[in-house]
Amino acid sequence: MSNMLPPSVRALSRRAWKVIRVNWHLGVTAFGGPPVHFKIFNERFVKRTQWIDEQVFQELFSISQSLSGPASTKMLYCINLIRGGFMSALLSFLIWSLPGAIGMYALSIGVSNINETLPRPVYALLSGLNSATVGVIAMAAVELSQKAITDRLTRLIVFLTGAAGMLYNALWYFPVLMAVSGIATLVFDFRWVHRPLGRLVTAAGRLRVRSQTNEEGSETGNSAACSHHSNIDAQPQPEPPTPVTDLPINEPSPYPAATESEPRIIPPSHQLSLPHSLTWKTGTFIIASFLLTFVVTTTLRSTLHLSPLLYRLFANMYLAGTIIFGGGPVVIPLLREYVVAEGWVSARDFLIGLALIQAFPGPNFNFAVFLGSLTALKAGYSSASGAVVAWVGIFSPGLVLVHGTMGIWSAVRNRRWVKSALRGVNAGAVGLMYTAVYRIFEVGYIDEGFQAGRSLGDDPWWVVITATSYVGGRYFGINAPLAIVLGAVMGLLRYAV
Repeated sequence: MSNMLPPSVRALSRRAWKVIRVNWHLGVTAFGGPPVHFKIFNERFVKRTQWIDEQVFQELFSISQSLSGPASTKMLYCINLIRGGFMSALLSFLIWSLPGAIGMYALSIGVSNINETLPRPVYALLSGLNSATVGVIAMAAVELSQKAITDRLTRLIVFLTGAAGMLYNALWYFPVLMAVSGIATLVFDFRWVHRPLGRLVTAAGRLRVRSQTNEEGSETGNSAACSHHSNIDAQPQPEPPTPVTDLPINEPSPYPAATESEPRIIPPSHQLSLPHSLTWKTGTFIIASFLLTFVVTTTLRSTLHLSPLLYRLFANMYLAGTIIFGGGPVVIPLLREYVVAEGWVSARDFLIGLALIQAFPGPNFNFAVFLGSLTALKAGYSSASGAVVAWVGIFSPGLVLVHGTMGIWSAVRNRRWVKSALRGVNAGAVGLMYTAVYRIFEVGYIDEGFQAGRSLGDDPWWVVITATSYVGGRYFGINAPLAIVLGAVMGLLRYAV
């Protein structure tokens, strides 16, 4: 029967089956948020299926972190785009996102029907889930650090970006930190600062030698004046000063300077097999078209004060998906501003959804489905309409941008400056994952009096759960789903005691 189908249909069905066979379980087993997702993707697509290798993985990791939108979702989309084209990438996205989206939608219906105050065991359960999630993310961040750190400079970048992300939080801040990280490795690898500093140090050394020579000459003249009647010919002449060689800064660096004239050699196994239609021209057109739609959407959002609620919901989610860099940890405070501040969702329901999404598989951006459903219900619309509008609005910007960027990327990835900048972007992105650990830790403890969550450090038991999930995953091979379930059980034990 299959032989009666056209060849193009048979080829498409084979690609679809391959995508389903490799990706089918990710949407229901990938717990823990983006840091854990990247670790899962590395084990799945680099080590097991070998769809890509480590170098391509690191490149895609940089792209997904550097663009706005859900980081792990963009990376999975790119991997399948390379392997099977646009339809494969789209199918992988649906497999990845829909299970969690459907689950969050069902939970939103349940949350809309509960009383103002939840039973105390529910608070303990949610706090246990959050505590275990923090430990799982911390473990993934440590393991990703081992790949991103290649020398002392990248180690320093991981530390500084992580610390900077904890000290300040703004929409523009995370992309700036990653851009500065890429510039730092670019300047260091190309030695744009080494040579000028070397010349300055050498010039300073020569000035010091001249000063010493003049002082010695002055001392010799004074001595001769004091012994005017002595036999001058018998006096020994001063030895000429020893010339000073170049200072150590001009010695060969352990990191040889890169030059643009040296082409970056990419083995055939590292080549990107993108669709023939996706060139740098097509990619540029896609990005330009998206920017146009973004301007139109935001302009209408600001000018149409009496626009329908569902359009305002879509515009807010579309704006959030466009300006969010850094993934899930950044989307939380922004969505709170766009939904809770608008009066569409209560602070209590927002915090409940936040606790639930941390323990759900798949992308954290599915949180928008939960919020969109509650928004539509409160305004008298169908809950499904609000969920779909929010889901499309928050995911589409990142996917469109990364699709266009891949066309441009295939044309510039053989440049050495690209590889150098990527090294810094990778390190900066990993540093910001430690910021994610801190942010969730600070709002993870939930009780009946909460409005914005409390720090897990307020009760040592939640810290014990975090440490348990980290140690269990890091040293005893406990996977993320089991660690999160164990955290929920330990939370219930805390209530029972």
